[in-house]
Amino acid sequence: MVLSGQLRPGAELPSVRELAGLHAVNPMTISKAYSLLEADGLLERNRGKPMTVAHNAAVRPAAQLRELEPALEQLVLAARQLQLNEAELIKALRRKWEEDDASDSGRGQRAGQVLRREGGTE
Repeated sequence: MVLSGQLRPGAELPSVRELAGLHAVNPMTISKAYSLLEADGLLERNRGKPMTVAHNAAVRPAAQLRELEPALEQLVLAARQLQLNEAELIKALRRKWEEDDASDSGRGQRAGQVLRREGGTE
């Protein structure tokens, strides 16, 4: 939600206890997630105040690429099963990228469909 811009800089996040209770998970899991996002520069922690989205939470390419990892793994696996080589896969990916650029409404609409299919968020 931070990467997609759904949460704006300065937005307050639920407390660790609140979020853990809402999703029925161990509070340590939420705390660890918050700490990782803080280390990535996406969140800010201020003692005695709620965790917030960092004011300088510029989307970092590494964080964006982590979001693609499951889809990339599936793509590489499928290509190997079809006995495609790396050059063929890259050529197909470029062609698809160019088709998407050429379409009027394509990129955002298809990205949402892929994320929903993969169980991610928009």
